[in-house]
Amino acid sequence: MPRLLLSILLTLPLALHAAPRTCLIVGVTDGDTLKARCGAPGHYEALRVRLRGIDAPETRQPFGTRAKVAMSELVYMKDADLDCPRLDRYGRSVCRVKVAPRSAPGGPRTLDAGLALVSAGLAWWYRDYAREQTPQERDQYAFAEQEVRARRAGLWRDPDAVPPWEWRKARRGR
Repeated sequence: MPRLLLSILLTLPLALHAAPRTCLIVGVTDGDTLKARCGAPGHYEALRVRLRGIDAPETRQPFGTRAKVAMSELVYMKDADLDCPRLDRYGRSVCRVKVAPRSAPGGPRTLDAGLALVSAGLAWWYRDYAREQTPQERDQYAFAEQEVRARRAGLWRDPDAVPPWEWRKARRGR
């Protein structure tokens, strides 16, 4: 009996975050962090969401505000399908976020918000966490970043653009 209980307790956090679910995006903190409201009226769960696969410029970095505005235009006050297999060290759900595209607002939620931000040149593909993505997602994100770099669009206009993880590290060192 103790083994069964231990097994259940060890898999419970995965089960709580493994099943994709539909939530309303009620806030955009920055280009890669959202606030979602999940559940039925009267029984809402507030969820802090970190987009899986990307790292957007911090608000005080060049293109940080543009990334936040672009993400807002993609997801704010829209229903989104969230696939959240884990929590990060800050307690945020790390999720793939899919919404209906602007061209078909009432249609299926097929637009990957993180991939859209990378494609617009407003976020980096976060290779350090690529293992959390499917092989297909990795290929899509790698291609999108390579393509937008070649066009020198968005943050790639700056040949010396500083990735957010390096920018944060430099700020901590001060």
